[in-house]
Amino acid sequence: MEPLMLALDLMGVFAFALSGNLLAARKDIDIMGSLVLGLAAGLGGGITRDVILGRVPASLAEPVYLVPPVLSAGLVYLLGQRAHRARVPIIVFDAMGLGVFAITGTGIALEAGLPVPSCVLLGVLTGVGGGIVRDVLANEIPAVFNGSDIYLLPALLGAICAAAAWSLGWLNPLTALALAAVVFAFRMVAWFLQWQVPSPMRGWSLRGRRPEPRRPRPEPRGRSVFRRPSRSLVRAVRERFRGTRS
Repeated sequence: MEPLMLALDLMGVFAFALSGNLLAARKDIDIMGSLVLGLAAGLGGGITRDVILGRVPASLAEPVYLVPPVLSAGLVYLLGQRAHRARVPIIVFDAMGLGVFAITGTGIALEAGLPVPSCVLLGVLTGVGGGIVRDVLANEIPAVFNGSDIYLLPALLGAICAAAAWSLGWLNPLTALALAAVVFAFRMVAWFLQWQVPSPMRGWSLRGRRPEPRRPRPEPRGRSVFRRPSRSLVRAVRERFRGTRS
């Protein structure tokens, strides 16, 4: 991997590791558990991709990949009580890692000579894999499985755009950074505006129009860290936006 693409990949590791460390601080996990959660978030997606490609994971072949999780764990530890109520920063750093890994994961798969659809799939897996591992270990509902989140679509968009840029010969560190920024913006806007994908269609059946028996209401899932933004945050951003326009 060329130095600039390596730096971009390490930036994604750092962003995902920070999201894991902040989530650990929010759940009162000690510094060693925070380090484990940061390692899982920052390296999980890349290790899964490299294992599927049948090669030694880059994070194990290059020890430099271990530096960002260690630095992020120390940074969050020094923040102390300020990190305990962090929620929006977790989503921000998670979106940053999602954007970077969706692009770099697709590029690495393309360099391995796989078909384009497989490369797109591996790019999406690289982007969402670390977050899934982090949330499962922290007893959170993964954002990719949360019906109130558009999480998979930004990664899919970034992977498709990266594959298209590769086929045109445009994929380089600058375009990769620009595509990662697009994925980040898509994810953050979707979270802030509460965009949702359509739910399964209900209320009808191929067997007829007989009303279905009432089903018991599902139990609440709990308060996920990836839940919709608070009203105060929405109000503050709208007031700031109106102030900049005026």
